[in-house]
Amino acid sequence: MVKKKESSSSEMTVEDKLKNLYDLQKMLSEIDNIRTLRGELPLEVEDLEDEIEGLKTRIANATDESMQIRSRINEFKSRIELSTSKLNEYKSQLDNVRNNREYDALNKEIEFQSLEVELAQKRTREAQLAEKQKQEIIARAQQDLDERQQDLEVKKNELDEIVAETKAEEEKLREKAKNLELQIEPTLLQAFKRIRKNSRNGLGIVYLQRDACGGCFAKIPPQRQLDVRMRKKIIVCEYCGRILIDPELAGVKPDAPKEEKPKRSGKRSIRRSKGDPTAISANDME
Repeated sequence: MVKKKESSSSEMTVEDKLKNLYDLQKMLSEIDNIRTLRGELPLEVEDLEDEIEGLKTRIANATDESMQIRSRINEFKSRIELSTSKLNEYKSQLDNVRNNREYDALNKEIEFQSLEVELAQKRTREAQLAEKQKQEIIARAQQDLDERQQDLEVKKNELDEIVAETKAEEEKLREKAKNLELQIEPTLLQAFKRIRKNSRNGLGIVYLQRDACGGCFAKIPPQRQLDVRMRKKIIVCEYCGRILIDPELAGVKPDAPKEEKPKRSGKRSIRRSKGDPTAISANDME
């Protein structure tokens, strides 16, 4: 089957190949127009989806950090309870000291545990402030997330409506284009797709317009125009690389040539008299 397809495409004339390419270009251009009708909605939907994922990640990270801060707060509170318990124990032992050395040692322990309580309380306040900031970040991100999700739902509904209106037409064009591509030899089709991809307006094959390329509007030399109209070989624009065809093959009525007005000669013409062709009339001698 593959050999038959290749042989049939190779047996086609250059004119048939160009005609198929131009028909394919028209179908692809119609598909591009359908996409243009959708405008920037697909990109807006994609951007909103990316932003929503980013907000979800931010909320998840902030929630994890908030939980870690809460765990540290609980740890600091445990230290405070432990140090307070030891502090009360050491204070009660002051009444039963037997010498100054024990008294000094207990005072040092009391001072140390008091500092531990103060330090733990300070760390607790700092952690509580950090936790509050994290909760504010989570609240703002959640609010933004809710708004973006509403916007996304609206944009998706708009896009779905447009897609529903043009989906059948687009699928029909794609199917036709796919079948037409099978009739074009692979190397030529690949070159056409490469040219089309590099073209800003998606045109890979254009017809001559006013002796110029229909893609970049660069002037085409007369000999090259003749080669295009002969349809004996594939001609590309030397400036933009697009494939060129004549308007008639594209089904377009060629532009009528402009009528040139006769130029007046700077010198007056010398008129011969009817009798003697070599004689000059008297009017011309004036």
